[in-house]
Amino acid sequence: MKFTDKIKQPEFWTNFLKVALPFFVVVTLISLFMNSWRDIFAGDFATVAETNFNNGKWKSFWGIKIFISVFYGIYITNKNMK
Repeated sequence: MKFTDKIKQPEFWTNFLKVALPFFVVVTLISLFMNSWRDIFAGDFATVAETNFNNGKWKSFWGIKIFISVFYGIYITNKNMK
């Protein structure tokens, strides 16, 4: 079945969400821990916010994770659906 036929099925989008949302959460947590693990464990969330989200940094922080999660979700769902 072609990709364009697959995306027309509601089952595709259900499976996509089952793949993309957990992947997004895992990627986000890993990224936060890699960037600010000392501040997170110290409870200094103001520094975590400054490092990752303030001054427009939130756009690149969330943007790349959303893009990667959507791409990964579509790729895996397309590959596994028959």
